[in-house]
Amino acid sequence: MALISSPFITSKNGLCVVDFHSSSSFVTDLRCKKTRSKKIVSVVSTQQNKRNPSSYGSAKIGLTTTEKILARASEKGMVNPGENVWANADVLMLNDLTCPAVSDIFKREFGNNAKVWDREKVVVIPDHYIFTNDKRAHRNVDIAREFCIQQDIKFFYDIQDRSNFRANPDYKGVCHIALAQEGHCRPGEVLFGTDSHTTSAGAFGQFATGVGNTDAAFILGTGKILLKVPPTLRFVLDGEMPNYLLAKDLILNIIGEISMSGATYKAMEFVGTTIESLTMEERITLCNMVVEAGGKNGIIAADNTTYKYLEDKTCTPYEPVFSDEKARFLAQYRFDVSKLEPLVAKPHSPDKRALARECNNVKIDRVYIGSCTGGKTQDFMAAAKVFLAAGKRVKVPTFLAPATQKVWMDLYTLEVAGSGGKTCSEIFEEAGCDTPTSPSCAACMGGPRDTYGRLNEPQVCVSTTNRNFPGRMGHIEGQVYLASPYTAAASALTGFVTDPRNFLF
Repeated sequence: MALISSPFITSKNGLCVVDFHSSSSFVTDLRCKKTRSKKIVSVVSTQQNKRNPSSYGSAKIGLTTTEKILARASEKGMVNPGENVWANADVLMLNDLTCPAVSDIFKREFGNNAKVWDREKVVVIPDHYIFTNDKRAHRNVDIAREFCIQQDIKFFYDIQDRSNFRANPDYKGVCHIALAQEGHCRPGEVLFGTDSHTTSAGAFGQFATGVGNTDAAFILGTGKILLKVPPTLRFVLDGEMPNYLLAKDLILNIIGEISMSGATYKAMEFVGTTIESLTMEERITLCNMVVEAGGKNGIIAADNTTYKYLEDKTCTPYEPVFSDEKARFLAQYRFDVSKLEPLVAKPHSPDKRALARECNNVKIDRVYIGSCTGGKTQDFMAAAKVFLAAGKRVKVPTFLAPATQKVWMDLYTLEVAGSGGKTCSEIFEEAGCDTPTSPSCAACMGGPRDTYGRLNEPQVCVSTTNRNFPGRMGHIEGQVYLASPYTAAASALTGFVTDPRNFLF
């Protein structure tokens, strides 16, 4: 991998210009699967009309996808990196940890009887500290419920019976995956959330980023926020994905390459043949962790994979946009994915990249598969694939935390390829894993002491989560190795950090 500088032409403002093929923006009529015409699909997927670059003085300047979205959201013809704009929000997401504080600030600043700017654009998702006996955690959900009832919030995914999550039809699970599954992520839109991993939604070709409680309260009252337009870093990933790699390996490699501050307040745009081949869930993993490199947002252009995923999830029309041919990128990085190996991030930082095979002397105490980064259906399918190929039982406790109700159901209903009809849950049981728990963030952010999978002792854990800071999963002296579901499953089988190629042929 090398930083590519030769194609760049330095512009007057110090940024860089690079030419590359892109699609034009267009208005889509993709509303619902039942009304979507095949003719529209053809136009969406194949027509590549060029968008004329915006004018800026006497020069013609192209815009990146992120810049185009923010230009439209701020009702401007164009925007420049570093420019402050008032951006209109399409969606604001709050969770159980943040809704109490955000609602309190909102009432204090706008008045006790004030109404949110749009009850249908606010999404409240309890997910972080749910299945616990901690009364303060329960109170957070109660406060969120009271606020949503007062404001008549349309999308409040409530939970009241914690003893049986299936008895709660509105409850979903982890906010970032629920947003996608419930159709709140749409190309060309602006999504804010009171969680740093809101960047996950960039997988849908939208601008998505985390905001603080005060900013969220301001959005609640006005529907907009003042933000600075980020410059864009372009990551070109080409080559066929080896059967032992997953998107988690790709993003760990990128973070390891540029460091945890390498993309501070920058957009990270992903392109290339490898990206085009990724499923939506794998794209979510990639965009989810851009914040671990300091990124303001991650973004992947919408394509047929995106549109297919959204067919039965939203009836709201959306308008994708794409980077112009002469879009300006601060820097460009290229990777030949076919040459990459399975990776881990060693304690205590996501940028401490290491080859999994070089850490095979690290004895571990447990494995954790879950979170917005690693608790999706395909993540569990990947883990099941390793267990199936090995035909062995795990040597350390292996905790399974599905992200959402839908994922939980998939574990018990979807057959794993090549298994002779077995589901993930059956394969996990045969391998000696723990029974999949109720869907939530669980131990990803530590939580109360009785949280499922939490590190309550100074143990070593291989985890599919996104952060491995001291105390992140519980005990301050715990050591967390971040890894893909392949590597996590392989490590569970040996009791050491293990390269999944030992089991995948």
